[in-house]
Amino acid sequence: MAIATTDDDGSLRALTVNFAGIGRALSSAGTVDDTLALVLSLAETVIEGCDYAGIFVRDAGTVTTPLYTQRIVIEIDALQNRYGEGPCLDALDQNETFYAEDLDDDARWPYFGPPATKAGIRSVLALPLIATDPSAALNLYATLPRAFGAIDRARGLLLASFAGVALNAARIHQDDERLAANLHDALASREIIGQAQGILMERERITAEQAFDVLRTASQHLNVKLREVAQTLIDTGEDPESPPPSPATWRPPTSGSPA
Repeated sequence: MAIATTDDDGSLRALTVNFAGIGRALSSAGTVDDTLALVLSLAETVIEGCDYAGIFVRDAGTVTTPLYTQRIVIEIDALQNRYGEGPCLDALDQNETFYAEDLDDDARWPYFGPPATKAGIRSVLALPLIATDPSAALNLYATLPRAFGAIDRARGLLLASFAGVALNAARIHQDDERLAANLHDALASREIIGQAQGILMERERITAEQAFDVLRTASQHLNVKLREVAQTLIDTGEDPESPPPSPATWRPPTSGSPA
């Protein structure tokens, strides 16, 4: 996965070829969290100027940093959220790459820049992960000014592009797995409840509807899931516990009736 670092025109061509291996690695990462963790690891490995990396996510108006390589990433992201400005927020808002060569004298973020510099961060490269939902950005931080040269920025763009595609694929796969698991659970529950109904129908000489009502009433009374009530009946053979009968309502005798 070595990356060419020469300054001639062939360097970008070599960069693209070598990043194909990174694309394959990201596509086979597995879960969403695995994919994002691999993105951060690759960022620190293949982008020479990068000291720290993090993933910035905005969901329903709330911005968080779910994954990061060092605690300082959380601190810098918190500064952007506090002042409502910064390259990472702009990358999310405008869906474009933002590069701060030196936060010490960057007039675009007058409130965020000074405390970020004081915390030890001088350069930031914020790269949106295109077409992701919720929106996200790959943010690269450096302790030196002008840390990300042209080749580093090209590497970052390619990595962010691959990461966005891989992240969407991971989310789709995760949703498909969740749907399949829910369907499997629903079918299993239906089978268990059907078995319990059959036991009650044979034992009590009642209809399927009446057997289901017995199970449902026991579920409500015991405050447990219907499937659990049915499984207990299958495992133990004991009838589901039903609510105690309501006490008879006493009425005073009417006039002239025997006491």
